[in-house]
Amino acid sequence: MDVSQYLEIFLDETREHLQSLNTEILNLEQDPENEDTINEIFRAAHSLKGMAGTMGYKRMQTLTHDMENVFSEVRNGTIKIKSHMIDILFQCLDALEEYTTNIQENSDEGTNDNEALIKLLNDCLNPGEADAAKAAEEPKEEPATSNAVSASGENKWNDIPLDDVQRHVLSEAMKQGKNVYGITVKVQESCILKAARSFLVFKAVEELGEIVISSPSAQDIEDEKFELDFTIIVITESPLDRVIAEIKSVSEIEDAVGAEMTITDSDGEEAKAPEKTAAEKTVPNPPAKAEPVKAAAAEKAAPASVGGAKQEKKANAKAVGNRTVRVDIEKLDVLMNLVSELIIAKNSLVSATTQENSESSAAVDSQIEYLENVTTSLHESVMKVRMVPIESVVNKFPRMIRDLSKKLDKKIELVMSGEETELDRTVVDEIGDPLMHLLRNSADHGLESAEIRREREKPEVGTIFLNAYQDGNNVIIEVGDDGNGIDVEKVKNKAIERGSITPEQAFNMTDKEIIDLLFLPSFSTAKEVTDVSGRGVGLDVVKSKIEMLGGEVEVKTELGEGSTWIIRLPLTLAIIQALMVEVGGEKYAIALNSVTTLENIAPSDVKLVQSEEVIHLRGSVIPLIRLNEVLDIESTRKENENMIVAIVKKGDRLAGLVVDKLMGQQEIVIKSLGKFVDKTRIISGATILGDGEVALILDTNVLI
Repeated sequence: MDVSQYLEIFLDETREHLQSLNTEILNLEQDPENEDTINEIFRAAHSLKGMAGTMGYKRMQTLTHDMENVFSEVRNGTIKIKSHMIDILFQCLDALEEYTTNIQENSDEGTNDNEALIKLLNDCLNPGEADAAKAAEEPKEEPATSNAVSASGENKWNDIPLDDVQRHVLSEAMKQGKNVYGITVKVQESCILKAARSFLVFKAVEELGEIVISSPSAQDIEDEKFELDFTIIVITESPLDRVIAEIKSVSEIEDAVGAEMTITDSDGEEAKAPEKTAAEKTVPNPPAKAEPVKAAAAEKAAPASVGGAKQEKKANAKAVGNRTVRVDIEKLDVLMNLVSELIIAKNSLVSATTQENSESSAAVDSQIEYLENVTTSLHESVMKVRMVPIESVVNKFPRMIRDLSKKLDKKIELVMSGEETELDRTVVDEIGDPLMHLLRNSADHGLESAEIRREREKPEVGTIFLNAYQDGNNVIIEVGDDGNGIDVEKVKNKAIERGSITPEQAFNMTDKEIIDLLFLPSFSTAKEVTDVSGRGVGLDVVKSKIEMLGGEVEVKTELGEGSTWIIRLPLTLAIIQALMVEVGGEKYAIALNSVTTLENIAPSDVKLVQSEEVIHLRGSVIPLIRLNEVLDIESTRKENENMIVAIVKKGDRLAGLVVDKLMGQQEIVIKSLGKFVDKTRIISGATILGDGEVALILDTNVLI
């Protein structure tokens, strides 16, 4: 069977399970006794094992099988979670990530068997388990009274040998009032993928309870080393008919039969459910015969109804989940391009009806208005489809900070908020690396050592925070720490030493301008380069990546108190509201969210500060940028005429762009110019206007 057609689904689901494991193992480190967390890790490992086995990735299957074994023993209470086990589990995650990356790149998991890691996992298991396994393998000629299971009728679960641990688990379950069933499942003769169907049976049963043992073993069943039937022993709160019904709901399952079991303890006594109170034993209209049995049925009804409620809740959750679908991003790109063409067509229609020779009518205007409403709604809907929460990026950071905490020997706490904030998928895909670099910088060089923090009377645990929130048409992501902050004098001296600035320039620079020097390529104040980070190393890459996404980054810092890096990103990269202007007869677009005001400035109001043109506006000194000079075009404005100035912002910095003419506001589609103009950073793209003319889009961040 060709499984390559399922590769994309396999990779998507594997990443989801790996992220779930990552989160749950972090939770387990904080609360090693949490049963929900332990069960979730067991389920994720079990699902990964089944998926890898179905796809034929044996190494991945073996590793997850051994992880599952460890958590099976943890769930049974045989072993306890220790700190060294958490480190081993994270190593397993890294190995699974490596397999997944190899599969994505080559459709093959690679040749790394991770034998050392598998040995570490097996060492985690209780040494006594080996003795139990050995005892289970001894000849079965002895009477099976000490570890036998009895049930009505001759059924296969009657012959399954149980070791001491399994017998103890089953008897304890009985004492807690839970049901223990032996069930034999038969697969149809025509079934091609017996292992896959068996996996679905296991999954269905584990939704209702816990499979203690199977015959043949789970590994043999996964390897299809069985004929047409297999037997399981199950602990559950659900009634038998409910479990049987769930098994039979799996396609290509011919039949499933089962019965309730009684378990004998090692001393030969039968395990019993706890005694009931008089009130609990009261049953309305009790029948003449077998009252204790009926009472028992009533006793089990309560847990069964609880289980039923859980299942109902899960069913409802599933119904909601089924309303979401995975869509290839390329298909969304095609849809977005079609919306873009529709907007261009709308602009053309608007342009045609506003021509002087056009016989415009109220009916045409009405239709254009309707078309505009439809295209805007369609655009918003498509954008919502492309939006994803940044959670998919930031949820890998707690693990990273945990590892850094151990590596740097610093106590670090990561506090995150706003993970549900949504961004365009293309922005989310690109923002991960810059955020990771800023977090590593905060951990390595932002936070002080424990000794220095004690001297400064700071908490022993250093705090790194990551906050995300929406601000108008932008998303703000703040990364910061309560560490040392940036030493401006140190940065200034390093810049002079490197020759980036002269002492005279340094004297006239503000603290903010000096801190901005950190974004220069390879600028670092670190005394030694570490394999974690260096304050400044790579910040030029962070800045260029964010600006490539149409965003901006700035830093606020206070020496001894900490630093905050503020990233401002556009919600979308595809369609924006723009201010259309003319410079020297040519048309240009400026993103409207960067424009604060439009001003009419007399030539006499322009002053010179350090040979640069500025204007004084409402208490602020704002530098002027004459676009005709930057773009090397002759201006159409006469010298004595007032200037039209668009005041634009980048963070808390302002600049005035001098244009010749304002054309108005317009919704535009951003088209990439590819590598044709990759040397001209002030042009961020182009758009097609209603009359078919191409207008270039100016990048105000670069201009400032």
